[in-house]
Amino acid sequence: MTGLRPGPRNGTDAAQLSRRGLLAGLGGVPLAAAAGMPDGGRQERAQAPGGPVRLRGERRTTVLRGAELVLTMDPGIGRGELGELDGGTDVLLHDGRIAALGRDLPVPRGARVVDATGQLVLPGFVDLHNHLWQSSIRGGCASQDLYGWMSGCERVTLPRIGPRDMYRFVHLAALDALTAGVTTVVDWVHPIPYETSERYVRALDDAGLRFVYAAAQGADAVALVPKVKKDLLDPLPLASAQVAVRAGMPALAELREFREVARDLGVMVNAHVLENRRDRRDEPVRSLRESGAFGPDLLMNHAVHLTGEEIALTGEHEVRVAHCPLSNMRLASGIMPLPALHRCGVRAGLGHDGGTNDTSDMFAVMKAAVGLQRARHEDAGIHPTIPAVLRMATLGGAECLGMADRIGSLTPGKRADVLVLDPATLNFAPRFDWTGQIVLNGQPPNVSYVFVDGRLRKAAGELVDVDTARVVREAERAAAHVRGA
Repeated sequence: MTGLRPGPRNGTDAAQLSRRGLLAGLGGVPLAAAAGMPDGGRQERAQAPGGPVRLRGERRTTVLRGAELVLTMDPGIGRGELGELDGGTDVLLHDGRIAALGRDLPVPRGARVVDATGQLVLPGFVDLHNHLWQSSIRGGCASQDLYGWMSGCERVTLPRIGPRDMYRFVHLAALDALTAGVTTVVDWVHPIPYETSERYVRALDDAGLRFVYAAAQGADAVALVPKVKKDLLDPLPLASAQVAVRAGMPALAELREFREVARDLGVMVNAHVLENRRDRRDEPVRSLRESGAFGPDLLMNHAVHLTGEEIALTGEHEVRVAHCPLSNMRLASGIMPLPALHRCGVRAGLGHDGGTNDTSDMFAVMKAAVGLQRARHEDAGIHPTIPAVLRMATLGGAECLGMADRIGSLTPGKRADVLVLDPATLNFAPRFDWTGQIVLNGQPPNVSYVFVDGRLRKAAGELVDVDTARVVREAERAAAHVRGA
């Protein structure tokens, strides 16, 4: 697919591909003789009059036709750091990949055509940190800080959730994330039995997300981590694994053991680090360094209370971080030193953090990430800027996962994880600065189309082939069961 990358670098025409290049990239898929609709082609409106277009979620060659603005997140394609293309840009999805971008692209025979006129197109959001099972305790322990919330809600509820109920909670939360534009989620999964893990993974797979399953286990169940990866995750094309750990000197021996498991499996280590000021007593950074985990294969969540020295070390060792601003606000945890981390070259993405985010709204997370730093520093130009936070929500998250060669931008050859946003809504219109409006005005209902690996998951504002009312009923049934346990 490297032959699909355009030569010119300016304007919309920078991504325009020749017919010969398109044919080569598609491996001989038949094309219409002209750029118009082919015989037998099917066109669909991004905002279908009279109700949503009900479509199956199969992978089909698809042309997003005539988008008003495309943010490629690839500065080599389009203008500026976000790779902006405007003025009626087409995006071609083929065989699960981004195949081409440009104006008036030829339409392969039989392709799905989505009329994206007036719409915005960008890569799917990457949620770098979540606990999807915590949909079971949404809004719970609302007056508590981190430790009060864990003792009053999290630790009370998790042991009561059996395999069937776990499926229902995770499926609900995964679909909620998907409809809000999240196409990749990293789920930090607390220690649970193997049978429950089976249902957990099945719920994620059934939802149609790309997901990273960060498996945590106690020292007495180390063997479950590689078993879950081999038996449950490796067979699924959209699944991958991490080893979730508890950082801290009291758990150093266990941490070392799980670090070796991660090394043997060739996956990253995922740890909560200094979310609350009280976490300092366990010296989590010291434990990660002494265990050999402190490096490019470590994803640290929260990292709110790092010292200046620890910030510098994080950059020197190429550790990645997940920023969860709404959760940190909810739990009175503090504000991540994101500008200082950025100055030290630390790669960072955004996360929802399960039940204490209370929503799967990445637009709200982006806005909070920008607003918190501006309020703290009284500086409207402080990092993250609007472009920077959009990058954090997409390509930045992919970089933190070592997946930037596959997802995070609309670079031809990458997997087709794509959003179409409708700006013609009361909360978004009228147009002034659409890049700014995505962050400052966007809401999940603006997400009209979602593709994951080229498969249609949301069409004209509705999840494809999902009985939402049934999913909600089953989650309510599970909640009643857990409360009565």
